[in-house]
Amino acid sequence: MTEKKPRVGFTTGVFDLMHIGHLNLLERCRERCDYLIVAICDDEYLRKYKHREPVFPEDDRMRLIGALKCVDQVVQINTAETEDKMLCVERFHFDVLFAGDDWEGSERFRITAEQFAPLGIDIVFLPYTKEISTTQIRRRIKAENL
Repeated sequence: MTEKKPRVGFTTGVFDLMHIGHLNLLERCRERCDYLIVAICDDEYLRKYKHREPVFPEDDRMRLIGALKCVDQVVQINTAETEDKMLCVERFHFDVLFAGDDWEGSERFRITAEQFAPLGIDIVFLPYTKEISTTQIRRRIKAENL
């Protein structure tokens, strides 16, 4: 009898202000794979694409995410790897990429799906928690001078 290969899942995020939406997403990812790798976007990505400084540096964010029982491995990725998931496939050898359903239908993920298809890598879009976001938290903190 042949042993079934574990299904390795992969997801990425900034995870700058960890909240219940992040936890919900990561738990949903882990339910759908045997081993979950979570990639933390580096500080440079935040500066370049989000045009802001991180609240918590990448090393702290990696430590926080790595402490979650639903996460098997936490890694850091650079801006190029954040933008081009084929670089992540080469580095981490996963079978399924998880993303929030707010990315479904985007040009970036259309291209990624085309690249992944010949490799047999799935993309699974999971619902994000609409009641909360890092942007909402940042606005509330600013508005309430917390």
